[in-house]
Amino acid sequence: MNYPEKVVVIGLDGAPPELVFQRWINELPTFKWLTDHGVWGELKSTIPSITCPAWLSMVTGKDPGSLGIYGFRNRTHYDYKEMSFVDSSWIKEETLWDYLSKLGRRVVLLGVPPSYPPRPVNGYMVSCFLAGDTSTEYTFPKGFKPEVEALSGGYILDVKDFRTDNKGPILESVYQMTQRRLRLAKALLKRNNWDLFMLVEMGPDRIQHAFWRYFDEAHKRFCPNTEYQSTVLAYYKYLDREIGEILNLLDDRTTLLVVSDHGAKRMEGGICINEWLVANGYLRLFDYPKAPTSFKDLKVDWRRTVAWGESGFYGRLFLNVKGREPWGVIPRQDYERVRNEIAQGLEDIRDENGRRLKTKAFRPEEIYPECSGIPPDLIVYFGDQYWRSIGSVGHGRLCLDENDTGPDYANHSQYGIFLMYNNNLNGATRRAGLHIQDVAPTILRCIGVEVPPGMEGDIVN
Repeated sequence: MNYPEKVVVIGLDGAPPELVFQRWINELPTFKWLTDHGVWGELKSTIPSITCPAWLSMVTGKDPGSLGIYGFRNRTHYDYKEMSFVDSSWIKEETLWDYLSKLGRRVVLLGVPPSYPPRPVNGYMVSCFLAGDTSTEYTFPKGFKPEVEALSGGYILDVKDFRTDNKGPILESVYQMTQRRLRLAKALLKRNNWDLFMLVEMGPDRIQHAFWRYFDEAHKRFCPNTEYQSTVLAYYKYLDREIGEILNLLDDRTTLLVVSDHGAKRMEGGICINEWLVANGYLRLFDYPKAPTSFKDLKVDWRRTVAWGESGFYGRLFLNVKGREPWGVIPRQDYERVRNEIAQGLEDIRDENGRRLKTKAFRPEEIYPECSGIPPDLIVYFGDQYWRSIGSVGHGRLCLDENDTGPDYANHSQYGIFLMYNNNLNGATRRAGLHIQDVAPTILRCIGVEVPPGMEGDIVN
């Protein structure tokens, strides 16, 4: 097969196949056309299925274990300090743009996490939401920033405070952010001096976290007949029109990919992982708090603590091991016994009605061929990812109906979307078994360069 020489990747953070390919496909004409004329299917994400490391896995062909990145926050030492936030300095593996830049190919990158601080490329980079705000130096080269601001009409990196009951400003901010990023993208696409053009739009993730309960009848807190009932669908219709416009800008030498890093599903509530550990004698406190208290503010008796957990869309559990942590209590020969005991206990957690939640506790060495950096001792999906992990203590109960850091009505799910179209593809092809690590080698093959040794994943064609 003759392959095109250029690739455009449109990344939609958190876009779920259940909405795009099923529930709303007949209301999304561009997505429908792409499924009728291209290769498409569910895209299995990383474990954990979260923005970092999922996007990085997509552009390196490496799994979280190889990357040494197990979430937005990671341990850097075997101690009890707060974990460190990921940024671009954590990237040790070669990305698509590193490899292509080395070969003299030109790249344009807009908002691909984790790309702050921006690093040199053969082309242009507008870094991701980790930059915080546009007062920072968020572009490469630095002199590109005024042009970004001018072309976009005032670039917006992310939606501020999307976990709040004040929904009007969230909705306005999502549209402003997306409109300005796509305005910039279309202007840069027309310049035609690139081999890889990749953007990631955070809008789907933000709007789903804020508005999921307004359209999903199965949601525990479903809120029908409001002005927000069609908010998420209307946003996807808007994205559909914009992707159609981008498709019309592309020539016969270009492949279009539309992908997401993970999916989304309704959030049933939160499991207080540290409450469970306290109740079962694994986490010891000098004083149980009288009100909900974040883990970092708890008075932990580390000399008697066996394990502690962290909050997020998934749970992370860490063991206090002798000779590893400063005040470790678990003898090394008992490590597996204690870990298995806690994993079984977590997997047996019941909801308020006594039903098992279908929780899964993953042992990192069983899901990654190698474990760089410091992985959690257990990675926990509560309730088939319908429940998030809550790290604070003082609730007096195990199950919460809501997130403890603000209103949030969606959780991440394991499968995102994959669509690929170019003129050489012969009609609609639905593919099973697609994995997020397949994206990087597929992009390189479409550009017509050799896939480097060690890049995992299969070429999709």
